[in-house]
Amino acid sequence: MQFFISDPATSAFSADGLRDYFEYRDLGVKQATDGRAVAHIIRARGGHRAGGEWHQHAVQFQIYYVLKGWITFEYEGRGVVTAKEGSCVHQPPGIRHREIEHSADLELLEVVLPGDFTTVMA
Repeated sequence: MQFFISDPATSAFSADGLRDYFEYRDLGVKQATDGRAVAHIIRARGGHRAGGEWHQHAVQFQIYYVLKGWITFEYEGRGVVTAKEGSCVHQPPGIRHREIEHSADLELLEVVLPGDFTTVMA
């Protein structure tokens, strides 16, 4: 593992992530931890709406912290949950969920272990 600092001036957002309605800014954690974890900032991509498909992630750990705006998910066994600015959500490994909607100004920090994980449509 190595020391690493992510600078917003040198790490741009990219639309090459899991969902086409988001942009992702890699924070360098995956490289710094030899793939043990990944951390990125996710923000809403203008003109794109959530897909709403049920899915689950093969992970050991996953949290997200809403920096700006809000996001609404439906979780199997928990129902509909809206996380707003300042909310931190732990999604247990394998929980089935789907995004329903998000604000146009949404920004969140997501941390996942391991750095490479699979998403299965359910």
